[in-house]
Amino acid sequence: MTINERAEKAVSMKTSGKYNCAQSVTVALADQTDLTEEQLMQISAGFCAGMGNLEATCGALIGAGMITGLRTEGKGTLGTVRKIQEEFGRRCGAIKCKDLKTLTDGKPLCPCEECVRNAVLIYGEIMGE
Repeated sequence: MTINERAEKAVSMKTSGKYNCAQSVTVALADQTDLTEEQLMQISAGFCAGMGNLEATCGALIGAGMITGLRTEGKGTLGTVRKIQEEFGRRCGAIKCKDLKTLTDGKPLCPCEECVRNAVLIYGEIMGE
């Protein structure tokens, strides 16, 4: 599966209403890990609506960071996640859920579906997928 296909899978999962933003990203990238989709859903369940519903760091970004940690086995993870975070902020305009959902002219800065798509695509670009 290409990174673009994974990104569209993540968007489809998010729009289905059955997955939160973090789950959509982690499950779409499940083949990058040794964990099952069910395990990834459980691990990422509490990271929606800005990390535990606090409108803090975007759950999609957290999901990409989780997969990065698994993929790098913790070696160099912090620097890699920082690169993902910086690019996410450039593309989406912010990294905090509250800021991303701020309405301008009736539209959010970056809709959840775009956050999920961008998190997967940026992960793929930085991880060489």
